[in-house]
Amino acid sequence: MTAVSDSDRVRRFVLENHPIRGHSVRLARSWIELREHQDYPPAVQALLGEAIGAVVLLAATLKFDGQLTLQMQGKGLVNLLVAQCTHDFKVRGMARHDPIGDAAGFRSLAGDGTIIVTVEASDRGSSYQGVVPITGNSLAESLEAYFVQSEQLPSRVRLTATAGVVSGMLVQRMPGEGGKQSVDAAALESAWMKVDHAMEALSGAELLENDVETRLVKMFGDDEVRVFGGHEVAFQCRCSRERVENVLRSLGADEVRSVIAEQGAVTVTCEFCQRPYRFDAIDVEQLFNDGAPRGSDSIN
Repeated sequence: MTAVSDSDRVRRFVLENHPIRGHSVRLARSWIELREHQDYPPAVQALLGEAIGAVVLLAATLKFDGQLTLQMQGKGLVNLLVAQCTHDFKVRGMARHDPIGDAAGFRSLAGDGTIIVTVEASDRGSSYQGVVPITGNSLAESLEAYFVQSEQLPSRVRLTATAGVVSGMLVQRMPGEGGKQSVDAAALESAWMKVDHAMEALSGAELLENDVETRLVKMFGDDEVRVFGGHEVAFQCRCSRERVENVLRSLGADEVRSVIAEQGAVTVTCEFCQRPYRFDAIDVEQLFNDGAPRGSDSIN
């Protein structure tokens, strides 16, 4: 049997004898690609990484066809943070912030505000938006409050991010029957306490290790854990040169040519991935001689 790499993958696991499920995510290549054109201070970069891990874990708990957005809006140094994941686990994200020192903590970054989770599904009946206040001393604590409020599911979340790796784990206590046996209330309570303690003791270094099976065995010991293959996660931004061309066409030839005359070129930068799209005078003349716009007129 071929081993499953945990890099750039979200994986589901269950405790066989209890109604307890979880997901684990680890991102490397996709996290680096997401930041290729971005230059955030270390504290903002780490918070954005945690949000990217979180939005993948959130998407993994749902069945939908569309896009899930995790948005943090607060009065702290980071006034807006957005992380998005599609149903097929394509991610992107961005943050807007004030000048920040390297040692800024979560409360100074987030401030008072809200976390908004929005599911935009192709089936409108599956679309959803949940809003919770920013609470606790980490994004993980705020997400635990979100799960309790929106789904009434006791949940434990751990998130960590370095410059090279994002990792996260979500464990939830499900209602009803689970595993091979009917629910024994005392046994379930004991199992959940064990999960709670294991998640509390899970260090950031352990969370970053690239072997989820070994980690789960270490955390849950004698409990029988089944780990599934999961889904690959990749970075993908919806911006493209064609979309930027349509934006420039919508501005009109006179306005774009005036920018060319003043600056020598027009550069449009995607707000999400910060990828720059540069058009010189020849590009612009070809643009307005090519005809009507194609596709969407939004670069995002």
